[in-house]
Amino acid sequence: RTPLRSIVPRDHEQRIWVTLETNTSDTCCQTRIMKISALLFLLAAPAASSAFSFTAKPSFARARSNASPTSLQMTSEAATSKEVKVGVIGCGRIGIVHLGAITKAPNVTPVIVSNPTVSKAEAAAKQYGVPRFSGDAMDVITDPEVDAVWICSPSQFHAEQIKACAANGKHVFCEKPIATDLAETVEAINEMNEAGLKLMTGLQRRFDQNFIRVKSAITGKEVGDTIMVKLCSRDPAPPPFEYVKGGGGIFNDMAVHDLDMTRFLVGDDPIDILSVGSCHIDKSIEELEGSEAYDTAACLIRYPNGVQAMVDVCRQSSYGYDQRAEVLGTNGMIATDNVYPNTAKLFKPDFTGNADMPYDFFLQRYNEAYVTETIAFCESLVNDTPVPCTGEDGLVALIMSLAADKSAAENRWVKFSEIVDQVYCSTPTQCELIVQSDVFPEGFKPVSNAKDLLLPDVDSRK
Repeated sequence: RTPLRSIVPRDHEQRIWVTLETNTSDTCCQTRIMKISALLFLLAAPAASSAFSFTAKPSFARARSNASPTSLQMTSEAATSKEVKVGVIGCGRIGIVHLGAITKAPNVTPVIVSNPTVSKAEAAAKQYGVPRFSGDAMDVITDPEVDAVWICSPSQFHAEQIKACAANGKHVFCEKPIATDLAETVEAINEMNEAGLKLMTGLQRRFDQNFIRVKSAITGKEVGDTIMVKLCSRDPAPPPFEYVKGGGGIFNDMAVHDLDMTRFLVGDDPIDILSVGSCHIDKSIEELEGSEAYDTAACLIRYPNGVQAMVDVCRQSSYGYDQRAEVLGTNGMIATDNVYPNTAKLFKPDFTGNADMPYDFFLQRYNEAYVTETIAFCESLVNDTPVPCTGEDGLVALIMSLAADKSAAENRWVKFSEIVDQVYCSTPTQCELIVQSDVFPEGFKPVSNAKDLLLPDVDSRK
């Protein structure tokens, strides 16, 4: 007489249903079992789709966390019924997209938002029914109700805020990059891993349905073994001079998404890269340093088994926002088209084609992907499943962009291990960059793999 919902944990409903059907051979009970199975089937929630990440056990020994636990208990018994309370730092364009997605996720409730311009935080709180707002990010991080924090602030604050979250026992979703400095990126990731907390990097293109379909074709061998991956990313118009200056260059602020996507699609870590850059659109940026002076760039990346990847990026495309992928395999090819606001076609004596241009802004083009990645992290928190895009994924994306920058500057192939072995960590959370002119610290042993810089994350330790 007890309701089924009270005796069957939601995360086990589908598995129990299968057990009843496959393990029951007593024919006299089949009718009863079928009724129970049908009820369980109706109760069962759809299983969350899996995502891809590429992690391995690092060389650092596991360290214990001194961070105080939050109200979120990561156990299979409690995860299904526990409400996760979250806070959002940053109420700009990206922050609002994530906040809107959070309100759609089951068992997740935003309780506080912050923004340096308090009026923006107040407006966001009012729009989405968030009870509290603040002008100070630390009010979000130290809030005793908050289980997880979305960091959507400017890039230069990410690492400091991640470390503060680790110290206060908060899980973190962080928009890329985790940090603008390689050593600080390693520190921030390791502080979260040491504290036994979840960290997800926001690389939203991994959650775009077009790229997911290409990935599915690769893993399912629909096109055979992968030979070549090609990606292009061309913006509809160049950004302001002020955006480019100090942004880290075209490989760090633009091509990093495409570089990460090659790794996501290939499913392996890259070996080396050759990059070139030039300026064609906005001649005013030619006075800037390094790759900040480029508005156009191309990269060739080598992967194991002879797989090649090619990326081209440009800050202006006269025909709209151009975001396409192509994979050539031994048995075929799969390619994506751009995304349009509608499917209407125009037929005239001098023109045949789409009636309108592709979406001309990344928030329109990838709005669904931003929502999907946010809900994916919410599901990871509620169900205690592995995060689909890890801190390590964010670290490797940064390493790839730094290697591309170095290749263009030095006009040569650059191994990704050259970037990794510049990092020296005296402890997992105290790291620095070693340059060629430095005297190596005592005990310094360079590593060639990004994994070896990191402690095991909370999911891989289970």
